[in-house]
Amino acid sequence: MTADVWLPIPPDEIEGLPEGPAYRHWDGEEAFPADPADCAFYVVPYMKPSTVGVRPLPGMRSVQVVQTLSAGIDHVEPGLGHLPAGVRLCNARGVHEASTAELTLALILASLRGIPDFVRAQDRGEWLGGFRPALADRTVLIVGYGSIGAAIEDRLVPFEVAPVVRVARSARTTERGPVHPLTELPRLLPQADVVILSTPLTEATRGLAGAEFLARMKDGALLVNVARGPVVDTKALLAELESGRLTAALDVTDPEPLPPGHPLWHAPGIVVSPHAGGPTSAFLPRAERLLVEQLTRFVNREPLRNVILTTGS
Repeated sequence: MTADVWLPIPPDEIEGLPEGPAYRHWDGEEAFPADPADCAFYVVPYMKPSTVGVRPLPGMRSVQVVQTLSAGIDHVEPGLGHLPAGVRLCNARGVHEASTAELTLALILASLRGIPDFVRAQDRGEWLGGFRPALADRTVLIVGYGSIGAAIEDRLVPFEVAPVVRVARSARTTERGPVHPLTELPRLLPQADVVILSTPLTEATRGLAGAEFLARMKDGALLVNVARGPVVDTKALLAELESGRLTAALDVTDPEPLPPGHPLWHAPGIVVSPHAGGPTSAFLPRAERLLVEQLTRFVNREPLRNVILTTGS
């Protein structure tokens, strides 16, 4: 049996891959590049439907590592039950922070400063003046303070925001200040002018931004979702948008892709981008560096980075 490595990037385009494994290129095509039973290290195709990424897992009886190229692992979790015990699931921490944080700031500024309105007015040849909200002096609440949440705060600081409030699954202290637990959200939400969702999708966060969460947000606040669509209750959000009480900027939606004619497209006070946080020019070099490091560690039997869970434990 050979020790195969399945890569969604052609291996001859990745400099520095360690010698030893047999590298197979597979980016979700119908035909597998080799017998899944021989795969020891599986890199899940990026930006493909969940059904594509999990399709080879039932046959991967010898796999030791499943590596995603996304920060989230929710698209792989449905297939983990097919794997033997002891398989390490790793995410792509370090790959998407910069791009996602950039887009988060772009969505906030576009929404607050009315950039979509300006673009539509430009198409009409109309000079659309008037006052708009600034980001400066606003209180920002980041829900989900992992590496992406921290990268977002890094980029918020130069905009002279008022306090940045951090929330994660459990309380802890960082160099920038305290991180509050999710249980404190009812107290913190009414204080925030901008609420950013950057949390992983788990059973605890599915529907987190539901009717009660949204009702606690202050009048005129902006909700920004760069996490996963199902973190927000779409029906509850639509009710708040249509009332004019809240605005929203969404890089992810539920459903996704957002189908033609869906009311989110035309809801008042909304900006929608097509899950564009990760796929930028920054992705490929960072993803390749991660794969080279992980595979070098794997070949040398060294501890892997970004291990999220181990099956059967």
